[in-house]
Amino acid sequence: MGAQSRRGMHGIAVDGIGSRIVSGELAPGQTLDVAYLEREYDASRTVIREAMRVLAAKGMVDARPKRGTYVLPREAWSLLDPDLLRWQFQEPGDETFLQDLAEVREIVEPAGARLAARRRGEDELEVMRETLALLDDTTADPVDVVEADLRFHRTLLHASHNELLRRLELVIETGLRARDVLVHGRGTWKESVSAHRAVLDAVAAGDPDTAETAMRRLLDQAARDVQVKVDGDPR
Repeated sequence: MGAQSRRGMHGIAVDGIGSRIVSGELAPGQTLDVAYLEREYDASRTVIREAMRVLAAKGMVDARPKRGTYVLPREAWSLLDPDLLRWQFQEPGDETFLQDLAEVREIVEPAGARLAARRRGEDELEVMRETLALLDDTTADPVDVVEADLRFHRTLLHASHNELLRRLELVIETGLRARDVLVHGRGTWKESVSAHRAVLDAVAAGDPDTAETAMRRLLDQAARDVQVKVDGDPR
């Protein structure tokens, strides 16, 4: 294993094999050659078998006597698993995945904003004000802007004080990061500042109806921004 720890090799194997399944390089129904994977990842049989157990827990592989370990169809995958979300996000050009994420945001975030307007605390409002200030900074690094945008939406969801909604944070964050890397990553975030401010103002004012409406408008704008980039922006 060289300088790699057992845990490190295990993580590399899980990440490598999992992302190859998501990309389709390892296709549904395909039997995995464990001995080949040992050589490919320069890992022990124990490490590869443990990686297979992790992927099985995610619904990505299964094992049967005489057949061995094989790849399961997408329908069996735990699509909300953090690693699976990350691997799918890494796949370029997966517009269906991006659309699915956008639709989940349209369902969850307006309801979250409505609850946040009723339940938010001053500490949560302060965090959202700080992130909005960074979004409004014309000199800010695009990487910092992406993180600020993620923090704004994460804090808003936390301000709903609904534990189940908060558990959807990773799904929302994956959708946001996909959008932000595409749009904010090219330095075009200024247009979203007023839309974010409208959400914050409504939440701060304790106005659930306006908060929900403002969030829907923000999401509509986000969808338009992504479509412009997908269709082709001369910038």
